[in-house]
Amino acid sequence: MHRAVHPPFQPVELRHRSRVLEGNPWDDPVERSLWVLVPPDGLPAEPVPCIWLLAGFGGTGARLLNYDPWEETLPERLGRLYAQGRIGPVIVALPDCFTYLGGSQYLNSPAVGRYEDYLVQELVPLLEGRYRVRAHGIAGKSSGGYGALVQAARHPEVFRACACHAGDMAFEYCYLPDFPKFLRHVHQLGGLDAYMAAYRRLRDRGEEPGGPWHSSLNVLAMAACYSPDPAEPYGIALPVELETGALRPAVWDRWLAMDPVRMAPRMAEALRRLRLVYVDCGRQDEFHLIWGARQLHRALEGLGVPHRYEEFDGGHFRIAHRYDVSLPLLYRALVEA
Repeated sequence: MHRAVHPPFQPVELRHRSRVLEGNPWDDPVERSLWVLVPPDGLPAEPVPCIWLLAGFGGTGARLLNYDPWEETLPERLGRLYAQGRIGPVIVALPDCFTYLGGSQYLNSPAVGRYEDYLVQELVPLLEGRYRVRAHGIAGKSSGGYGALVQAARHPEVFRACACHAGDMAFEYCYLPDFPKFLRHVHQLGGLDAYMAAYRRLRDRGEEPGGPWHSSLNVLAMAACYSPDPAEPYGIALPVELETGALRPAVWDRWLAMDPVRMAPRMAEALRRLRLVYVDCGRQDEFHLIWGARQLHRALEGLGVPHRYEEFDGGHFRIAHRYDVSLPLLYRALVEA
């Protein structure tokens, strides 16, 4: 591909120790890095907007810095948008909310850890102690899109604008298809304890889960976030019976209560306070997220929540080009905030 020759944004690493992640159930690191991207010519004296960019399931902030021969890196994309005048001086923060199971959905859960508190109570003050921030916005894709929308709704006093790209929603479409894959994988390995032992061996070898692991691990990780239960194995209430595959209605209802489509009436008042609510999704999304995006769009319309909704031709992967749309919108909204 042809890569623009604009100076990229520059990464800065803020090392810190988290207090709220201490004692998390998977012994995940409490020493972490917050990566921050700043303009190539530095920041002005006056406060600037900050956009928090949340990684999807299985990803983390530092991974968004990786070189990709097929498309621009995030620093390159920001540098181009900056050179084109589509964004001005801005800070882009890349938090690390990765967990042993692959992700946290940016929520607090006794089965995973306090990642909502980590983001809002620790990382935001950490960044403000280093930079002068005018206003915060938040964006992400997939699980990151879920986190961006939900955290903006929970903390509109912190995040003044949000962008959700292909966020997890309409759970019956995006998660239910993985339930039989999870069940088959667990049974193939000899039960849940054998499954967890095999996963530990995989992690100990430093291998990234692939093949059947992605679908099955996604179910387990989501259960840890949406339906923690200290009385259940590993502190996680599964949404299905392992022997028969039957849905467990009380557990599944807990999942649905965290679905943005169902949460829309509860989120509406907070979302109305935001300078921007942006939602998009690819029409060919492999996880069927287009149906949730359309349902959320209709729900927000019915609730009178101002928002911008877009669809595009594409799937769930390699859609970083959508940041060309959302980042300038977020920047303008935050400058006006």
